[in-house]
Amino acid sequence: MVTSVIIPVLDIKKGLAVSGKSGNRETYQPLQTVFHRSSDPVEIAGSLRSAGANEIYIADLDAIEKRGSNMDIVHEVNQIIPVMLDCGASDLDSVTEALQFADKVIVATETLKRLEDLYEIFSRFDGEQIVISIDVLQNKVLSKYMELDFSILRENLVKLQPTQIILLDISNVGTEGGVNWELVDEFPGLESSFILGGGITGEDMGQLDKRGAGKVLVGTALHNGQIKPIF
Repeated sequence: MVTSVIIPVLDIKKGLAVSGKSGNRETYQPLQTVFHRSSDPVEIAGSLRSAGANEIYIADLDAIEKRGSNMDIVHEVNQIIPVMLDCGASDLDSVTEALQFADKVIVATETLKRLEDLYEIFSRFDGEQIVISIDVLQNKVLSKYMELDFSILRENLVKLQPTQIILLDISNVGTEGGVNWELVDEFPGLESSFILGGGITGEDMGQLDKRGAGKVLVGTALHNGQIKPIF
């Protein structure tokens, strides 16, 4: 029996839900989804809520790239369904601001400037509000500002004991290539905290339970109807 919970994914750029492959954000196009005829994030979120979703992952690509933001849309969606938001927040001030718009805020390795900031964030905020995202590109930790590897991350995550950790294989995003289990194996003992993302397929769902992963981020395979909602 499959019990892993799907968290639907919406990437937002210039006010629209968009989709693409392997993190190549410049090539992303308006999202085509079975949940609504338009690429309006608010309309799509409403349909997902009606389908039973009780949480949604949003990446504000403009905010992450520091090219503006879509926080007004995020706030509107958060009134419909609780949002787990990646907007590039990486320190106390940016996390504080983001929590005005979303239920939870993601602190991602891609935009984290210092590990010390991570400890400060966890000392000041309820751990349930903060989600750490381990962003992986070509089997290496993606970080714009630090040299990070899997062993350093695991050591610090064991100390912090976050309740939720996203393990996001960006190379697999939009490909429906399946879970990269080798990445999961880099973090023994933390599996129960993981939310896996990147290329999730219907065939993966049964394996997720066996590997102890309770939640998964699904974008492409959910929006094209390949995976049926299990919210």
